[in-house]
Amino acid sequence: MPKSTIPREKIKEYAQLSPFELKNIFIDIAKKAQADQPGQKGKSSVQMLNAGRGNPNWLASGPREAFYALGYFALSESRRVWTADNLGGMPDIPGSGERFDTFVRRHPDLPGIELLQKCVEFAVKRFGFEKDAFVHELTDSSVGDNYPVPDRILTHTEQIVRGYIEDEMFDKRPPAGNVSYFATEGGTAAMCYIFDSLMKNGILKKGDRIALMVPVFTPYIEIPELDTYEFDVTYIEANKFVETGVREWRYPEEEVAKLADPEIKLVCLVNPSNPPSLALSQRVADQIKDIVATKNPNLLLVTDDVYGTFVEGFRSIAADLPRNTLLVYSYSKHYGCTGWRLGVIGLNDDNVIDDMLKALPQADKDRLDKRYGTLSLEPGKIRFIDRLVADSRQVALNHTAGLSLPQQVMMCLFSLFDMLEEGQEYKSRIRATVQQRLELLLEGAQMKISDDPKRAGYYIELDLIAQAELEHGKDFADFLEKNYEPIDPLFRLAEQTGVVLLNGGGFEGPEWSVRVSLANLDDLDYLKIGHHLRAIFDDYAREWEGSRA
Repeated sequence: MPKSTIPREKIKEYAQLSPFELKNIFIDIAKKAQADQPGQKGKSSVQMLNAGRGNPNWLASGPREAFYALGYFALSESRRVWTADNLGGMPDIPGSGERFDTFVRRHPDLPGIELLQKCVEFAVKRFGFEKDAFVHELTDSSVGDNYPVPDRILTHTEQIVRGYIEDEMFDKRPPAGNVSYFATEGGTAAMCYIFDSLMKNGILKKGDRIALMVPVFTPYIEIPELDTYEFDVTYIEANKFVETGVREWRYPEEEVAKLADPEIKLVCLVNPSNPPSLALSQRVADQIKDIVATKNPNLLLVTDDVYGTFVEGFRSIAADLPRNTLLVYSYSKHYGCTGWRLGVIGLNDDNVIDDMLKALPQADKDRLDKRYGTLSLEPGKIRFIDRLVADSRQVALNHTAGLSLPQQVMMCLFSLFDMLEEGQEYKSRIRATVQQRLELLLEGAQMKISDDPKRAGYYIELDLIAQAELEHGKDFADFLEKNYEPIDPLFRLAEQTGVVLLNGGGFEGPEWSVRVSLANLDDLDYLKIGHHLRAIFDDYAREWEGSRA
């Protein structure tokens, strides 16, 4: 295959972009490649395969059917109160549980009604709910006729989410104490709210030192660089190798030890990691626990655990360090619901942030009392988790804060579904799907990765320089670095094969690494991507051999 037609200087300019913006350029190039290479019967000989973004190509259909079935019951409850053409009333609480049972009996063929009934009955049994109150929360919320009350998260929904997180993020071994949750518009909003409120409350200040465990989801790199924050960032690098040319993507002890510096106020991690897609080892979790216990007791952790359900026996570091950790979880990837925008922030009621608020200088306390003074006669007693809610709506709109109620109902049904046998079968199926795609990719690419039982497999990060050294030695690796930009292979892939991948350097990983999402294409597409990647890699090897002739 020929070299990329894009000049090296232009490629160097493009390298400054976020990988998610660079992806759009690759897509445009791949589309052009399709148009420029016609095949038989008018179809292009180039198939665009976009494995750049991590939006899964599956979705959990059962809980959605249950949601739609709930909608029919909710409207019957509304019309029972008041009906006039298209006008209905607000559903009543008394007798709602019995009326729900009657509705189920009368509509046995309604899609989703059986799963909805299972979810309701399971929730009543596991959490000890009063049935009328729970059914009414589902009913009233699904029609969205009220503001969210409580604003942070609905009462029954919080208990269900807590149970789900205990099962899936804490491996059914939750930490001591109670964890309070704030329902957010996905993990995206959770990230924004956390950084904003930590600053607003004086827990973090502009220019403070923070740490990032890298590689990491790009926004965690880019947010600290904004002029709002300008944090001094220390990278904790997963730079261990299993053998020459094969990365382990694990954190050496000396890297983690950087967190012992008390000047580091906060560390952010994605667990399992993005893009290496490996759950944090217990060795590292124990080392961080020891650092907090001995050298940096006020170190805050933000752990983004969106991929935790893809690892058997996953347990968040929030279970090991409950007092110091803000847990972020998004439903998007597991349930194929990126468009629903469903996430939560979890914080143990016994936490160091609330302690730090109490220890602030009086001038800061006075400033914050003024900020939150319209919400309480004792604003100093407002917990950080509730300040997050207020700050998310500029405090003045706290009375209308909260995730929309239909979204919270969907979150509730996804959580309950997971607690049923059907949900566990679904989890096994999507885990097997990404693992199958990983195997196909590696078969096509003929590349080796570390064997790791904590691999989620939602993404894979392949280090092409390490692979070059593994196959042809250091001279070949040096040739690549001297003669090409690290993202040159991605331009070649898009231009010559229609494949779109992301640059691992944009995640603060090795510059010559590439990220492949294993979630968003058909299984056999990953075999094709592997073949294309191998062909491009072999082209570089031939160019190197030609240069030595």
